[in-house]
Amino acid sequence: MAISLSKTFLSITHQVFPSEKCRPVSFSGREPQLQRATSMGFATRSLRVPRVSSKTSGSLSSSIDELDKETREERRVADVWREIHGVDDWVGMLDPMDPLLRSELIRYGEMAQACYDAFDFDPFSKYCGSCRFTPRQFFDSLAMADHGYVVSRYIFATSNINLPNFFKKSRWPKVWSKSANWIGYVAVSNDEISKRLGRRDIVVAWRGTVTRLEWIADLMDFLKPISSNKIPCPDSTVKVESGFLDLYTDKDVNCRFCKLSAREQILTEVKRLLEIYQLEELSLTITGHSLGSALAILSAYDIVETGLNVLQDSRAVPVSVFSFSGPRVGNVRFKERMEVLGVKVLRVVNVHDIVPKSPGLFFNENVSPLLMKMAERLPWSYSHVGVELSLDHINSPFLKETGDLSCAHNLEALLHLLDGYHGKGHRFVLASGRDPALVNKASDFLKDHYLVPPYWRQYENKGMVSNEDGRWMQPERPKLDDHPEDTHRYLKQLGLASHH
Repeated sequence: MAISLSKTFLSITHQVFPSEKCRPVSFSGREPQLQRATSMGFATRSLRVPRVSSKTSGSLSSSIDELDKETREERRVADVWREIHGVDDWVGMLDPMDPLLRSELIRYGEMAQACYDAFDFDPFSKYCGSCRFTPRQFFDSLAMADHGYVVSRYIFATSNINLPNFFKKSRWPKVWSKSANWIGYVAVSNDEISKRLGRRDIVVAWRGTVTRLEWIADLMDFLKPISSNKIPCPDSTVKVESGFLDLYTDKDVNCRFCKLSAREQILTEVKRLLEIYQLEELSLTITGHSLGSALAILSAYDIVETGLNVLQDSRAVPVSVFSFSGPRVGNVRFKERMEVLGVKVLRVVNVHDIVPKSPGLFFNENVSPLLMKMAERLPWSYSHVGVELSLDHINSPFLKETGDLSCAHNLEALLHLLDGYHGKGHRFVLASGRDPALVNKASDFLKDHYLVPPYWRQYENKGMVSNEDGRWMQPERPKLDDHPEDTHRYLKQLGLASHH
């Protein structure tokens, strides 16, 4: 992210909703000088990068280490995007941390965070479990228009799966859907951003679990062959956690939103977009946090295993996963199959987070190969996939000690750690000036003397508005689209039409 700083202090912009008409709040007591920088700006205009550091005490107005004297050779994402997406498995890019990779990781992490910011969690809303915005307004409503992507389709899943702490339902009798939940979106980069990126980027972002960790207990922690849910696989010993698999493949034919499984929605939309942009340089980037990370890995596997990423001219579109705080998904054979297929996975985790340690508490990639070989047929033997970038929130002088396990799992906190990470043994220095106040958006993790209230992101009047008669009511929202008209054509091309 490129930022312009003329003063030697850091001021924090308080942004809740784009509709809020309020002045930015400066924690320095002065007029704000620094707006929230964009990841794209840093990724494409990286001549000189001032770095913001923090001391353990003092206000959030932190001293700035002026490193402008050390001018680096300009690099652009368009020149190195294949390396950023793991063509060499990120060798030499994580320690020390490559600044462009950091910037891109934060950008994709913000696209995963958007799933939380747009989701209606309120059980007193008749739209609980849906997205608060239409696809056309999605990024504008979240003040993310500068990311340069357009949402092409929303993803829904049936809430009949036994994951009660993942799905949200309204308490009202009249609701938008009785059996569906919004769980993510597909987006594509616009022309301007595609030029900067060096290719047309198709993104799939999956919603996870923002604070509560009880969903881990909901897992059956039972591996089953991925082919048992009609996902193609030449090896019946390739297995994944059954709850993840069911969430990805189940549907409810009586619900217009989830009459197609999440899998069918993803595959048809990706195929449609690849057909539209087949003459361009392309990439498929799949991201998610927490449970959404598991779905990201499953869908990446599915896309490559079915050969969906191979274009008519035989070019293979690279498929990469940027996973944040994700659990283990499958067994060691699943890991090996992902490597054979060439799916690149970079997992960003907080070492204190319990979710990446689950499932597979006793039999996992950390035990001896001999023991794993003996346990590979057990239904509780798991292995992480890809490359891991481990961060430690103790290294951030902004964050306090806490016994709340959900803080270590918080995505905004993880993006904060990414911004300050430069490599093992390096001092924690914020590279972009990304607003630390975002950490407390949905947690209580910042030190109190920064004067940022916990859980500060709230919806004005809980969504209630005053009508023409002066009565308060929940307004009607635009009707959500379910599935594009040409979906059946793509289902037929994929050989999935017989299931309907």
